[in-house]
Amino acid sequence: MLLPLKSICSASKVRRDGTSLIFLQYCKSESDKTLLNTTIAIPPKFWNKKLCRITDDLPQVFGSAGKLNLELHRMFRLAEDIIHLAMRLKIEDNVLFVKKTFRPDLTTSELEEIEKKQETLKPEQNLDFFYQLDEYIKSKEKKVSEGTIGVFRQMKEHLLAFEAFRKKPINFECIDLDFYKKLVDFLALEYVQKRRKALTKGLKLNTIGKTVKQLRIFLKNRSKKKIILPIDLDGFKILEEEADAIYLTEAEIQRIYLLDLSEHPHLIKYRDLLVFGCLTGLRFSDLSVIRSEDVRDKKLYKKQEKSDHWVVVPLREEAYTIFVHHFKRRIPRITNPDFNYYIKEVGKLAGIVELMTFSYKRGNKDVVEVKPRYEWITSHTCRRSFCTNEFLAGTPVKLIMKISGHKKESDFYRYIKISAEQAALQIEKIWGDRNIERQKRYA
Repeated sequence: MLLPLKSICSASKVRRDGTSLIFLQYCKSESDKTLLNTTIAIPPKFWNKKLCRITDDLPQVFGSAGKLNLELHRMFRLAEDIIHLAMRLKIEDNVLFVKKTFRPDLTTSELEEIEKKQETLKPEQNLDFFYQLDEYIKSKEKKVSEGTIGVFRQMKEHLLAFEAFRKKPINFECIDLDFYKKLVDFLALEYVQKRRKALTKGLKLNTIGKTVKQLRIFLKNRSKKKIILPIDLDGFKILEEEADAIYLTEAEIQRIYLLDLSEHPHLIKYRDLLVFGCLTGLRFSDLSVIRSEDVRDKKLYKKQEKSDHWVVVPLREEAYTIFVHHFKRRIPRITNPDFNYYIKEVGKLAGIVELMTFSYKRGNKDVVEVKPRYEWITSHTCRRSFCTNEFLAGTPVKLIMKISGHKKESDFYRYIKISAEQAALQIEKIWGDRNIERQKRYA
């Protein structure tokens, strides 16, 4: 029986090194299909689209065309076997099953084990780890923001990579303190970061902590729903370190606001959104979806996606001008990656170029990076700048939190980034105010 399966190498998805990944495309229907990553990558001009194979003139630097074609053929047969298995088992969502089961290095014996396991499970009792993880993510899609769903998917990506590294499936029975320690070691030392020009191994400590945190939440959820037995998670520590980050001062924000971009018109909307964000303190996920009716009487009324909490932000004159006159009460459609890319250009043109040194942990190493200050500007700089500038201006923390949406002071203070000199000036100001009060009291 012919299956809707074919090998593809897209010429439109070329990576920075000039290669494109070869995928096996399984298409059950026009709206229900998936791509299976073979991890083989070649320049697309050496792909014969008609014959679905690598041409014999592939330069040796990319590997032997003959050996790679044999490997592709093996994986194609493997994908066929997985599809047939899904059909035999009458799995309802066989596209998801194929995507979840396929691995380039999957062996016949492993596939037989998967078949035996699936045959013993009824659909409603499927205790496969990644099946349950997919069900968990699916149940959250209408309840949390797309950004949070992205965090769940990143956790899944990390766990799939760990499964491939350990060369045996992850299941609920194997999750214990030893599993946690090996997972953390893998993410810190062995995990290969994708979409990097150079080979980069290991994740930052805070990224690892985020994965562990979401794994704990997922396991507790499955236990609470009585799908699995409770797992002892006491030793699953959420690792973190203080994140180095910058904020933009009031003077810098004003300089950016007044920046002449007549020779760089493509940057105007990014500049305006950066200033608007710094003056409102909103997360990008909230900032990018503001509607006309959200702004009334020079105040912004917004329900935050992450915390499900309503905030009311008084708009300063510059923020109101940007929204009403520059944006015409309609926030331009901008993606977070594009925003992060172009606001660095804006910062550079605004002269925010002094060198800054930041450090962080990657595995067991301290990584030190020295970059011009504009290179550290991201969408999160907006929120940090708002909180820090209001704090330095003497606005009571409780009032700032009402606008920023922070529920705990400890979380709020993590946003405050001030130098030792600024801290000293702030203390001097407090002392000065205190002396004035004393003089009034004893006058």
